[in-house]
Amino acid sequence: MDIERLDLNLLVTLDTLLVERNVSRAAKRLHLSQPAISTRLTRLRELLGDPLLLPAQRGMIPTQRALELQAPLHAAIEGVRQVVATGSPFEPATAQATVAIAASDYVQYSVLMPLALALSREAPGLRIAWRTIDTGNLDAQMARGEVDLALTTPGTAPDNLRMRTLYREEYVAIMRPDHPALSEPLDLDTFCRLDHVIVSPEGGGFHGPVDDALAAVGRSRRVALSAPGFLVVPEIVARSDMIALVPTRVAGDRVGRIRLLAPPLPVPGFDMAMVWHERTTTHPLHRWLRQRIGELASDAREDGGEIPVPAPTLT
Repeated sequence: MDIERLDLNLLVTLDTLLVERNVSRAAKRLHLSQPAISTRLTRLRELLGDPLLLPAQRGMIPTQRALELQAPLHAAIEGVRQVVATGSPFEPATAQATVAIAASDYVQYSVLMPLALALSREAPGLRIAWRTIDTGNLDAQMARGEVDLALTTPGTAPDNLRMRTLYREEYVAIMRPDHPALSEPLDLDTFCRLDHVIVSPEGGGFHGPVDDALAAVGRSRRVALSAPGFLVVPEIVARSDMIALVPTRVAGDRVGRIRLLAPPLPVPGFDMAMVWHERTTTHPLHRWLRQRIGELASDAREDGGEIPVPAPTLT
């Protein structure tokens, strides 16, 4: 094979096709038309002497030769990208790019919303695509370039991804301000007697860390409602006699519509981390973006303060 006839654009196209296994998706990622991608694939087949990708009912199936090429080809292209990126200064004010970030609704609200507002001023040419996080497929999504950055708990992050812990989150109890059972401090008997709202990301769950903490002291509660995300919970609590435990960053700016109270027993919080694929580690844009998210998360922690949790009286 005459390697001089293989230009970088053809190799980038092959790398993208092997990831997407679909001409239309590859065209979208490369900002090219489908006929242009098809023309490049035809040239690659001629130059490499192999069909490379075969039509299938959904998308395309790589040949054995294509599978053998995929890993070393991707590594070589990423190496070229890193060499080019290392010497290229990043200017947020003039940058033009799209970045996909995966997170839960709680993190989208507490971290990504402040990020979007900051970027509208600092990097107006950056487009951020928020995606609901799917931790089971996160590794594959990042390898395919569908997700560039994710925010999740360290325990749910795939082992082969880079990770940086952003902050520690704690829980706070919330009730409506005129709740007939409202008292400070919130005692354990009242807490257990009221109906609770719980968040179950997988859907339909009625047991969580609070129930484990209660069981440890011989108590239980009634969970009346299981919601798929945190953002709706303050609204439900503000309009009912139910109570809930939510992360402080969800409750902090709802003061007025809800009352924030220290839980009557210790409930373990959780760490929030930022994870990314090796392919974006040295990229100037992504390095800047990770730094900016870290700064915003730190600022929110300092501004939000802490809600003291008194030593509970367990009865």
